[in-house]
Amino acid sequence: MARNKKVLPLLEKVTITDVAAEGKAIAKVNDLVVFVPYVVPGDVVDLQIKRKKNHYAEAEAVKFHEYSSVRAVPFCEHYGVCGGCKWQVLPYSEQIKYKQKQVEDNLKRIGKIELPEILPILGSAKTEFYRNKLEFTFSNKRWLTWEDIQQNVTYDQMNGLGFHIPGAFDKVLAIEKCWLQDDISNRIRNAVRDYAYEHNYSFINLRSQEGMLRNMIVRTSTTGELMVILICKIVEDSEMELFKNILQFIADSFPEITSLLYIINNKCNDTINDLDVHVFRGNDHIFEEMEGLRFKIGPKSFYQTNSEQAYNLYKITREFAGLTGNELVYDLYTGTGTIANFVSRQARQVIGIEYVPEAIEDAKVNAEINGIDNTLFFAGDMKDMLTQDFINEYGRPDVIITDPPRAGMHQDVVDVILFAEPKRIVYVSCNPATQARDLQLLDAKYAVKAIQPVDMFPHTHHVENVVLLELRPTE
Repeated sequence: MARNKKVLPLLEKVTITDVAAEGKAIAKVNDLVVFVPYVVPGDVVDLQIKRKKNHYAEAEAVKFHEYSSVRAVPFCEHYGVCGGCKWQVLPYSEQIKYKQKQVEDNLKRIGKIELPEILPILGSAKTEFYRNKLEFTFSNKRWLTWEDIQQNVTYDQMNGLGFHIPGAFDKVLAIEKCWLQDDISNRIRNAVRDYAYEHNYSFINLRSQEGMLRNMIVRTSTTGELMVILICKIVEDSEMELFKNILQFIADSFPEITSLLYIINNKCNDTINDLDVHVFRGNDHIFEEMEGLRFKIGPKSFYQTNSEQAYNLYKITREFAGLTGNELVYDLYTGTGTIANFVSRQARQVIGIEYVPEAIEDAKVNAEINGIDNTLFFAGDMKDMLTQDFINEYGRPDVIITDPPRAGMHQDVVDVILFAEPKRIVYVSCNPATQARDLQLLDAKYAVKAIQPVDMFPHTHHVENVVLLELRPTE
């Protein structure tokens, strides 16, 4: 006999009080903390509990009794279904206020170290169309919205091109207009979708891995260049001609594309780092520019997705580094060497270390393109590369710049930094929580001297943070 499913409670007329991580908000009912998406502080709502633990619960708002005075009207038609831009209901001035608070809370609560006053967060000049890269997914099982259900959408209308639905890996929300990237991205995506519909192209079934069209990536740059990458599954030779027809349609319809590429992916996952990239038309790269420096961006290259705000982030990093032209700088997690090359004019030498070999090759190319001859780049796992032997061979750094992934720095990396004892460390982070943990470890020898939050991703909960640390004087 099946067990009776536990009925979770409905909480009535609850006031939302604060903003939490992952784009959710907080309500407190007695001693229970409740996390709720798509609401803002000041909303008074009925909450249906969806999941309950001892001291917290997750819920959704099923009825609004009062709307907050700070609530904004979402501008995107896909808001609330698409998993992105969850903070559209907050005015931008409120978003950055809560991001500032997020940085402060993490550094104080997790770091538990002495901190200077945190500088006011640097907001993004653009809050719409600020991204330079988006990836779209084809699926033969698109997510049906309430409007679709009301219109009795049939099985033969299930193909979609858009973004993955959170928690449903095989479902895609068909996107009509996304406000994150220049509108050329919308026009290309919708044209490709319509052509595929008209000519009966098969969209991938993400469970059975059947179907031709898999993904499409659009990259733009401040130089006006435009890259489109179409990713497909090709099982038989006859399918290649059909696939090239849609590539020719893209080339003919959008002559402004300077780099039209394709990738054949017959694997069961969407990663492309191990796959060959083919040029259909134009170049195999685009360029980004910053202070007269040109950065080559290939289909697999990492580059900060908010180009204009990345420039501000790098300027802050360089300012915190306090370079005079005489310093040896280590740039850890250098990626394609953007920061390393950006600060090289003010340093004696810059050494960049990165895990991804292709990124290091891009970094070397970018140095060559810009006539930079005082950088060295090495590929390898950071904890294996950055060792005492490495420092003994290449020199003790005066300044270390570190920009690790969300997980922060490995303990071994922290230990070698403490051994190296650079005068200054500039720690750039996309996750203030792991940054706070690492700052606590560095506190043995370093004092935090400056903190500058930077908003790279409006309408999301994500925030970058730059921290300057200085070596404590020995007693």
